[in-house]
Amino acid sequence: MKNFVALDFETANQYLTSVCSVGVVIVRDGQIVEKSHHLVRPQPDFFSRWASDSHGITTDDTSKAPLFPDVWTVIASKIDGLPIIAYNKNFDEECLKRCHELYKMQYPDYSFECTLSAARRKFPALPNHQLHTVSSHIGYKMRNSEHALADAEACAEIAMKVLQD
Repeated sequence: MKNFVALDFETANQYLTSVCSVGVVIVRDGQIVEKSHHLVRPQPDFFSRWASDSHGITTDDTSKAPLFPDVWTVIASKIDGLPIIAYNKNFDEECLKRCHELYKMQYPDYSFECTLSAARRKFPALPNHQLHTVSSHIGYKMRNSEHALADAEACAEIAMKVLQD
Protein backbone atom coordinates (compact mmCIF):
# COMPACT_ATOMS: atom_id res chain seq x y z
CA MET A 1 0.00 0.00 0.00
CA LYS A 2 1.26 3.46 -0.82
CA ASN A 3 -1.30 5.68 0.94
CA PHE A 4 -2.73 4.85 4.36
CA VAL A 5 -2.75 5.72 8.03
CA ALA A 6 -1.34 3.35 10.64
CA LEU A 7 -3.19 3.65 13.92
CA ASP A 8 -2.65 2.25 17.40
CA PHE A 9 -4.73 2.72 20.54
CA GLU A 10 -3.74 2.04 24.13
CA THR A 11 -6.50 1.62 26.71
CA ALA A 12 -6.58 2.42 30.42
CA ASN A 13 -8.59 -0.61 31.48
CA GLN A 14 -10.69 -3.48 30.14
CA TYR A 15 -13.21 -1.19 28.45
CA LEU A 16 -12.64 -0.48 24.76
CA THR A 17 -13.88 3.07 25.31
CA SER A 18 -11.00 3.73 27.72
CA VAL A 19 -8.62 4.94 25.02
CA CYS A 20 -5.83 6.80 26.79
CA SER A 21 -3.35 7.15 23.96
CA VAL A 22 -3.38 7.08 20.18
CA GLY A 23 -0.48 6.91 17.76
CA VAL A 24 -0.96 7.96 14.15
CA VAL A 25 1.43 7.53 11.22
CA ILE A 26 0.38 8.87 7.83
CA VAL A 27 1.95 7.32 4.74
CA ARG A 28 1.67 8.88 1.28
CA ASP A 29 3.34 7.54 -1.84
CA GLY A 30 5.05 4.89 0.28
CA GLN A 31 6.73 7.42 2.58
CA ILE A 32 5.94 8.36 6.16
CA VAL A 33 4.91 12.01 5.98
CA GLU A 34 3.49 12.63 9.45
CA LYS A 35 3.59 11.10 12.93
CA SER A 36 1.60 12.15 15.96
CA HIS A 37 0.87 10.93 19.44
CA HIS A 38 -2.07 12.06 21.55
CA LEU A 39 -2.94 11.43 25.17
CA VAL A 40 -6.67 11.06 25.79
CA ARG A 41 -8.65 11.24 29.03
CA PRO A 42 -10.20 7.75 29.11
CA GLN A 43 -13.82 6.88 29.74
CA PRO A 44 -14.34 5.28 32.16
CA ASP A 45 -11.55 7.30 33.75
CA PHE A 46 -9.53 4.77 35.73
CA PHE A 47 -6.38 2.79 35.04
CA SER A 48 -5.99 -0.91 35.67
CA ARG A 49 -2.59 -1.83 37.01
CA TRP A 50 -1.95 -4.26 34.15
CA ALA A 51 -2.64 -1.50 31.60
CA SER A 52 -0.35 1.04 33.24
CA ASP A 53 2.33 -1.64 33.68
CA SER A 54 2.08 -2.40 29.97
CA HIS A 55 2.18 1.09 28.45
CA GLY A 56 3.33 3.25 31.34
CA ILE A 57 0.44 5.73 31.17
CA THR A 58 -1.30 6.71 34.40
CA THR A 59 -4.05 9.03 35.59
CA ASP A 60 -1.40 11.70 36.20
CA ASP A 61 -0.62 11.66 32.47
CA THR A 62 -4.21 11.96 31.27
CA SER A 63 -5.99 13.98 33.97
CA LYS A 64 -5.78 17.15 31.87
CA ALA A 65 -5.79 15.48 28.46
CA PRO A 66 -8.65 16.16 26.05
CA LEU A 67 -11.52 13.74 25.64
CA PHE A 68 -11.69 11.44 22.62
CA PRO A 69 -13.95 13.66 20.44
CA ASP A 70 -11.50 16.56 20.62
CA VAL A 71 -8.53 14.35 19.76
CA TRP A 72 -10.35 12.44 17.01
CA THR A 73 -11.54 15.65 15.31
CA VAL A 74 -7.90 16.64 14.77
CA ILE A 75 -6.91 13.16 13.55
CA ALA A 76 -9.97 12.68 11.32
CA SER A 77 -9.28 15.89 9.41
CA LYS A 78 -5.82 14.57 8.46
CA ILE A 79 -6.77 11.02 7.49
CA ASP A 80 -9.92 11.65 5.47
CA GLY A 81 -10.18 9.12 2.66
CA LEU A 82 -7.18 7.03 3.73
CA PRO A 83 -7.54 3.36 4.63
CA ILE A 84 -6.65 2.63 8.25
CA ILE A 85 -4.07 -0.01 9.03
CA ALA A 86 -3.77 -1.55 12.49
CA TYR A 87 -1.63 -4.39 13.78
CA ASN A 88 -4.58 -6.03 15.45
CA LYS A 89 -7.46 -4.62 13.46
CA ASN A 90 -10.12 -6.21 15.67
CA PHE A 91 -8.95 -4.36 18.78
CA ASP A 92 -8.25 -0.95 17.24
CA GLU A 93 -11.35 -0.90 15.04
CA GLU A 94 -13.55 -1.82 18.00
CA CYS A 95 -11.97 0.89 20.17
CA LEU A 96 -12.71 3.43 17.45
CA LYS A 97 -16.30 2.26 16.99
CA ARG A 98 -17.02 2.10 20.71
CA CYS A 99 -15.63 5.59 21.33
CA HIS A 100 -17.77 6.95 18.50
CA GLU A 101 -20.82 5.27 20.08
CA LEU A 102 -20.00 6.51 23.58
CA TYR A 103 -19.74 10.11 22.45
CA LYS A 104 -22.61 9.83 19.97
CA MET A 105 -20.33 10.72 17.07
CA GLN A 106 -21.22 9.63 13.55
CA TYR A 107 -18.94 6.78 12.56
CA PRO A 108 -17.62 7.15 9.01
CA ASP A 109 -17.29 4.04 6.92
CA TYR A 110 -13.57 3.61 7.60
CA SER A 111 -11.75 0.94 5.64
CA PHE A 112 -9.53 -1.14 7.97
CA GLU A 113 -6.72 -3.53 7.06
CA CYS A 114 -4.87 -5.81 9.49
CA THR A 115 -1.10 -6.18 9.33
CA LEU A 116 -1.22 -9.01 11.89
CA SER A 117 -3.32 -11.15 9.54
CA ALA A 118 -1.14 -10.17 6.59
CA ALA A 119 2.04 -11.03 8.52
CA ARG A 120 0.65 -14.43 9.47
CA ARG A 121 -0.02 -15.16 5.80
CA LYS A 122 3.31 -13.78 4.55
CA PHE A 123 5.56 -15.18 7.32
CA PRO A 124 3.93 -18.42 8.52
CA ALA A 125 7.21 -19.89 9.84
CA LEU A 126 7.89 -17.19 12.42
CA PRO A 127 7.91 -18.50 16.01
CA ASN A 128 5.16 -15.99 16.84
CA HIS A 129 3.54 -12.98 15.22
CA GLN A 130 3.96 -10.43 17.97
CA LEU A 131 4.59 -6.93 16.71
CA HIS A 132 8.25 -6.86 17.78
CA THR A 133 8.90 -10.29 16.21
CA VAL A 134 7.47 -9.31 12.82
CA SER A 135 9.18 -5.91 12.98
CA SER A 136 12.53 -7.55 13.59
CA HIS A 137 11.89 -10.04 10.78
CA ILE A 138 11.39 -7.25 8.23
CA GLY A 139 14.48 -5.41 9.50
CA TYR A 140 12.73 -2.70 11.48
CA LYS A 141 14.03 -2.07 15.00
CA MET A 142 11.16 -1.13 17.29
CA ARG A 143 11.67 1.43 20.00
CA ASN A 144 9.46 1.59 23.07
CA SER A 145 7.03 -1.26 22.38
CA GLU A 146 3.54 -0.76 23.85
CA HIS A 147 3.74 2.97 23.16
CA ALA A 148 1.00 3.94 20.73
CA LEU A 149 3.25 5.91 18.37
CA ALA A 150 6.03 3.30 18.37
CA ASP A 151 3.47 0.58 17.65
CA ALA A 152 1.87 2.66 14.87
CA GLU A 153 5.30 3.26 13.31
CA ALA A 154 6.08 -0.48 13.36
CA CYS A 155 2.65 -1.18 11.89
CA ALA A 156 3.32 1.29 9.07
CA GLU A 157 6.70 -0.30 8.30
CA ILE A 158 5.15 -3.78 8.24
CA ALA A 159 2.29 -2.60 6.04
CA MET A 160 4.72 -1.17 3.49
CA LYS A 161 6.38 -4.61 3.31
CA VAL A 162 3.44 -7.01 3.44
CA LEU A 163 0.38 -5.24 2.03
CA GLN A 164 0.27 -4.83 -1.71
CA ASP A 165 -2.08 -2.60 -3.68
